[in-house]
Amino acid sequence: MANATTAPTLPSLDRAPVFFISAAFAAIAVAISAAVSPRQALLFVIGGLLGVTLYHASFGFTGGWRRMVVERRGRAMRVQMLMIGLTAIAFIPLLAQGSANGLALAGAFAPVGVSVLVGALMFGLGMQLGGGCGSGTLFTVGGGSARMLVTLIFFIVGAALGTAHLPWWLAQPSMPQVSLGQVLGVPLAIAITLAGLVAVAAVTAFVEKKAHGSLEAVKAPNEPFAERLIRGPWSLVAAALLLAGLNVATLLTAGHPWSVTFGFGLWGAKIAQAVGVPVETWTFWNWPGPAQALGASVLADNTSVMNFGIILGAGLAAGLAGKFAPKAAIPIGSLLAAVVGGMLMGYGARLSFGCNIGALFSGIASGSLHGWLWFAAAFAGSHLGIAVRPLFGLDGFRK
Repeated sequence: MANATTAPTLPSLDRAPVFFISAAFAAIAVAISAAVSPRQALLFVIGGLLGVTLYHASFGFTGGWRRMVVERRGRAMRVQMLMIGLTAIAFIPLLAQGSANGLALAGAFAPVGVSVLVGALMFGLGMQLGGGCGSGTLFTVGGGSARMLVTLIFFIVGAALGTAHLPWWLAQPSMPQVSLGQVLGVPLAIAITLAGLVAVAAVTAFVEKKAHGSLEAVKAPNEPFAERLIRGPWSLVAAALLLAGLNVATLLTAGHPWSVTFGFGLWGAKIAQAVGVPVETWTFWNWPGPAQALGASVLADNTSVMNFGIILGAGLAAGLAGKFAPKAAIPIGSLLAAVVGGMLMGYGARLSFGCNIGALFSGIASGSLHGWLWFAAAFAGSHLGIAVRPLFGLDGFRK
């Protein structure tokens, strides 16, 4: 007698998005290789892998921080600390070495001052209104979210506006950039960085146990590995390992760690320039690095090609999972929150030399003191953002 119980039918992939995104990804990779270099095309591919990983694990800082504040659940934050710590173990010695395979290496270092403090506070507030951090905005846009596309558009506007004002902010009180690797030496810098990350993880565990009596249990997946690989979900720990490895790959390929938001400012500046705004006269765009980026194709900008890769990689992952479903209906309050949140994140990221990726992840992993200031200020801003979410019709401190 046949078994009456049948396995559930797997959701079919979204064939059209998978076909078109795959074709676009291959064509863009070839174009970048021909127009710029094979190394630049490799960065685009790394971006694609980042997008797949971020999407399948739903790996973002915004939701994890909100769960910690609202629900007193800190698993996501502990995994974030694991990811940063693993990357720091590789980054700090590589940056002390100064080069690898003939490529000069530069870490995510920045001054420690008012600009970082204010900018990170703004960013943390904005990401709770906008609904995603720097990387989170990209992978959710790739997955088809219309609301997050609005956030991204105003993220770009805010980042471009930030470039106009950054020189004034840099004139405010500040310390020089501090590299723990240079000041303390590699072994002690790694030890102190790891100790700080463990301390943060321990605080989240203490708070969670006090609120719930025990740490949140991780459910064992029911789906076969091959199915989860293609359709997700991926575990947070697996994603942390992959993201750490891909950030190291970025450092060894680009000569600098993974970053996101410089690309947004560049896109905004190029669009403004195209409609007649003389951004080339702004102080920021006359500094050597920004001036070179503004005068060249966006395909020559490392951050931009990786951002493009993240969007397409996330779109491909969504299509393979059968979840690529753009939604255009956005409540007015949520739309306004996306506009305000995007502006705050873009402006704040420029003031604070990056977002959750460039300043927090890559900054702390590089051994930069400004990364720790960014973390503290952004978490405080995130707490404020959660408190004001109900004003926009969004859940705040309510579970």
